[in-house]
Amino acid sequence: MNIKSLLLGSAAALIAVSGARAADAVTVAEPEPAEYVKICDVYGAGYFYIPGTETCLRIGGYVRYDIGVGDLNGHADVPDRMGDGTHDTYHKQARFTLKTWTGQETELGTLKTYTEQRFNFKDGWDDESGSSWSLNFAWIQLGGFRVGKDETAFDTFSGYAGNVISDSIVGYGGDFDTNVVQYYFDAGNGFSAVVSLEDGQGANTIDSYIPHVVGGVKWTQGWGGISGTVAYDSNYEEWAGKVRVDVNASDAIALWAMVNYGSEDNVVHNFFKNWDGNWAVYGGGTYKFNEKTSFNAQLSYDEGKTFGLAANVAHSLAPGFTVIGELDYMNASASDYHAKSDGFGGWVRFQRDF
Repeated sequence: MNIKSLLLGSAAALIAVSGARAADAVTVAEPEPAEYVKICDVYGAGYFYIPGTETCLRIGGYVRYDIGVGDLNGHADVPDRMGDGTHDTYHKQARFTLKTWTGQETELGTLKTYTEQRFNFKDGWDDESGSSWSLNFAWIQLGGFRVGKDETAFDTFSGYAGNVISDSIVGYGGDFDTNVVQYYFDAGNGFSAVVSLEDGQGANTIDSYIPHVVGGVKWTQGWGGISGTVAYDSNYEEWAGKVRVDVNASDAIALWAMVNYGSEDNVVHNFFKNWDGNWAVYGGGTYKFNEKTSFNAQLSYDEGKTFGLAANVAHSLAPGFTVIGELDYMNASASDYHAKSDGFGGWVRFQRDF
């Protein structure tokens, strides 16, 4: 056998083996084209399209840690572990809040949802200590029509009572949580209105087919705004109302004042009125030192002779990370509603929003 014959034989053998292997080859499927998440800027920052749909989704929330001290915000007369008297101590709570927003345009208007879930861990010196979970919001809104779990429009339509942690030393509305059937009207020129049919919650849940009713009107402009809200408690046949004025005095200063009035013919407190007496007044404001630091304050007083003061400084240490230090004071003179008492308290809050 010469070299030429050897080369030809080797080539023939390789072709035969290659042919045999080719018969058994595995066919690899073409990869599916990747579907990347697309940004949706129709409803603001942070939204993206859910792949394969026209629905825009935003996910957010915060992690918070509160430290409370003093007569108002700490724990008093905690029993000593060694059995030697009592002590005052901190009140602490950690919270994780998860929020979702969705939006989609339809022939009937914008279809929106909002959910908010809160997971808490409190220290062990009250009945609500330990871990807890709550569904604070879960509503659907099409155009101006909203149904689901919300907070009463009596508290939210005009706005909460200032940028302080202890905003309810004198209550400015009853229980927040309720199921609702609502309609919002926005005229587009600063005028808006709401009608809300509400179930209440806990001891203030409706006891018949007649709901609690809230109605409100609001007018907002560059200088600020004015609003009025009226509510009817169907259980006790009591009503409550409020008028609020907001003024943007400058780029750095925002002021507000609010007057509440409610009946108490059948019961002192109801789902909407949790201040003492018929009337209560509130006021406060925010002063921005700069883009990172602000001072916030709220004063309150009711016919039951309770005075409240809350003031804090909020500072953004980093984007989305805020630290708040707050001082609170309460003085309740003796009245038909309570004995004389007073106290101080304070908060330190760390919050990371995302």
